[in-house]
Amino acid sequence: MSAPFPSTPGHSDRESAVSTPLAYADVRRAADRIAGQVRPVTVADAGPGAETYTLHLALEHLQHTGSFKARGAQNFLLSHREAGTLPDAGVTIASGGNAGLACAWAALRQGVPATVFLPTTAPKVKADRLAGYGADVRLVGTEYAEALAACEAFAADTGALASHAYDHPLIAAGAGTLLDEIRHRIPDLDTVVVAVGGGGLLAGVATAALHHGIRTVAVEPENCRALDAALRAGHPVDTAVDSVAADSLGARRASATALATARRDGVRTVLVPDAEIVRARRALWDDRRLAVEHAAATALAALTAPAGHGTADHGYRPAPGETVCVVLCGANTDPGDLAAGE
Repeated sequence: MSAPFPSTPGHSDRESAVSTPLAYADVRRAADRIAGQVRPVTVADAGPGAETYTLHLALEHLQHTGSFKARGAQNFLLSHREAGTLPDAGVTIASGGNAGLACAWAALRQGVPATVFLPTTAPKVKADRLAGYGADVRLVGTEYAEALAACEAFAADTGALASHAYDHPLIAAGAGTLLDEIRHRIPDLDTVVVAVGGGGLLAGVATAALHHGIRTVAVEPENCRALDAALRAGHPVDTAVDSVAADSLGARRASATALATARRDGVRTVLVPDAEIVRARRALWDDRRLAVEHAAATALAALTAPAGHGTADHGYRPAPGETVCVVLCGANTDPGDLAAGE
């Protein structure tokens, strides 16, 4: 059986792979492939939102490794195993965040080595957690770009399979499996709200949502807006990263797949200020005892930001009677600042 997006190790392969449009069939193949390998999402009824619309929360922060990234990582490795292209050298990635954790976890589940490259400035707690998943953690340079270059050189030298945090169709398709699970639990769903960094979650979820006629709202922090910059420029561009949610949403460049998806009818992109992200995260803890990372709170902040803030591209106001689901995408956070206010 061949992989839907066959690839060989290396960065050049990833660049060619992302030119292939993502289709709903890819998401369905991913769902079949990872069935039983990931935790089905729990959806909580959050009651009326602003007393005019119905709000649900998709608790994907309860997923293996604490984020939705486990879906894409499993799909990526399982697809290569099916195709016979999963090398003995295993998989490698440059990421100390959710993608790195998911990659190491998926590799452990598949019984192959994972080599994860981090800058020397990465928090020790991240390196320790990666090592706990059995990963070979290598500290290189002081910036992510240096760790990435070392990762690519390692893949070229050893034949290890190079993975990516978001910029690969198998990763995005895996993330998209979340939408059908949500729709199964909320048959009358009108709108799904997701946070955006590089755009893997958006590309997958929106592809599935559009197939079912469901609107997708893509939310970025005001000062961490790679997708917004790409839409304005007409192509992916490098952007500055300066947000409280940058640890998860700090991609400097959105993927071409995410940009193509965001341009489709039925997808709306909005921005939110850091102050509202912090407030939404605090509210999730105070009101529901949900400890999530700032990226997860970014999605909710689109609904909770004051109506008078900014221009039309700031926040999202559901229509009366609309059924909305906000994806809480990750929980890899230090909850100490949440408890401090009690």
